[in-house]
Amino acid sequence: MITRIDLRHFKCFETLKLPLRRLTLLSGLNASGKSSVMQALVLLHQTMREQEWSRRLMLNGAALRMGAVRDVVDRLSEGRRFFLALEDDDAGLVSWEFGGEQGAMSMAVLLAEPHRGAELRRADSGPLQHLLPEAVSNSPGASSLTRRLRGLTWLAAERSGPRDLYILDDPELTLAAGQTGEQAARVPYSGADGKIGIPLFGQGTSPTLLRQVEARMDEFFPGFGMDLSPVPHANAVTLGLRMSRDMAFHRPGHAGFGITRVLPIVVAVLSAKPDDVLLVENPEVHLHPTGQSRMGEFLAEAASAGVQVLVESHSDHILNGIRRAIRKGSLEHGDAALYFFRPRHEAEAAGIAQVESPAIDAEGNVYNWPAGFFDQLDHDMNYLAGWS
Repeated sequence: MITRIDLRHFKCFETLKLPLRRLTLLSGLNASGKSSVMQALVLLHQTMREQEWSRRLMLNGAALRMGAVRDVVDRLSEGRRFFLALEDDDAGLVSWEFGGEQGAMSMAVLLAEPHRGAELRRADSGPLQHLLPEAVSNSPGASSLTRRLRGLTWLAAERSGPRDLYILDDPELTLAAGQTGEQAARVPYSGADGKIGIPLFGQGTSPTLLRQVEARMDEFFPGFGMDLSPVPHANAVTLGLRMSRDMAFHRPGHAGFGITRVLPIVVAVLSAKPDDVLLVENPEVHLHPTGQSRMGEFLAEAASAGVQVLVESHSDHILNGIRRAIRKGSLEHGDAALYFFRPRHEAEAAGIAQVESPAIDAEGNVYNWPAGFFDQLDHDMNYLAGWS
């Protein structure tokens, strides 16, 4: 498991040291750095997958397009370098420093330092494989971290809506459900009869991936069913959906946007393997509050089953679903971390931390509640009651 991410001079952060848990919830105001934490991991992911022997960090690739160096380096620093470090159960601490001219579209690896079981090596001391010195990239610890980063799944905030056809791509090109959920139908179609890889079985249901996806979707949308049919002479399938066992299957566009937003998350979780890393942005989109709370519980259950989950959310219902899961014993409270982010300029002006971490206990109670942390309902009710 990745246990910490450190950033320096990356986007809005001068310095960030963020411990990670099995389930990490990133919340806070807009433009405060939540997505930047995920993007730092995705940059490593796409470079390792697309350019295994690269000596440069790819700012623009199939997963993420970040622009030029000037767009990713903290403008209050010298504007040409940033530092990234990960601490991992197996690899220990691994540090990188990346640099380049402000208009460059990628960044040179200036320093790559694995700190466990190997002499520290500057990046110019030899070839790099997966952004690490070749001599240590295949060591057990380094290869474990590499596997986590290469296999990382990122479901971005902007996900695909209902579509008539789902293209069947090679799974080596697109992991899990795809960044926008575009592969949500391919995974259960191609692996319909395979068993899910983590102990997260729906009760009374066949352990195969397709049936488990249906069972989990039924928890969000009672009566849910899906039909995957190949298109003749094409690498594509159609997806039929129904909301009652008495109904016929119909096109996704007639089933509501919430279903096609949840399906990629369910598919990504159930197709994961132990110690895989899953990043999910705004899982609450197009979901009723009841479904949002259930989503929080589901992601907590996924974390307890062995998937490391980082979730960015603006929904207090997602938070409360996580709290419910902890109270039920579905997730140990020590395996959850909660963070609240503020814009850097506001934090500096107020003389407070840019990122705060409320505590959560075994009963799901939250302590050290920061101002602005899912408290808008209280503010609105106080106003309507004439108290403020």
